[in-house]
Amino acid sequence: MKSEIQDKLHQLALKKSIPFCYGCYKEAPTGRCECCGSDDLMRLLPSVGCEYGTEWIVQHILETELTPVDTEGAFEESVRECYPEETKAGWMTFDTVTLMKSQDPISWNLARDEWESFEEEEENLITFDNGSTYYRYYEVNSLLETVG
Repeated sequence: MKSEIQDKLHQLALKKSIPFCYGCYKEAPTGRCECCGSDDLMRLLPSVGCEYGTEWIVQHILETELTPVDTEGAFEESVRECYPEETKAGWMTFDTVTLMKSQDPISWNLARDEWESFEEEEENLITFDNGSTYYRYYEVNSLLETVG
């Protein structure tokens, strides 16, 4: 499913950009430069830039049209739903999430990473950069409905 989404993002990038001959510095909407005949064309994204490939266009689309998920905040919320809000130790009361994060940050990070993986497997979250940035699956699909 992820490869299908990546293919659709590639198609969207092609749709939003224009073939561009950098040698002649002219648009080449037919896929071949009318001046020099070259088909080795860059992609022009008006008001953004010009470069070879579509990965940079996909990245721009994701950054400008979607909101990344705050996985730390979402994981905290998930933990708060599973455990009591406060933990009592002797006469002291602590916020459970703050206590977990401060007393065992390695375990906290491992649990968050496992949660991210689970959410990705369940197709709630999706990443295109090996987990640096996550997006809501349904938001990506809504964006791609324009591609068809």
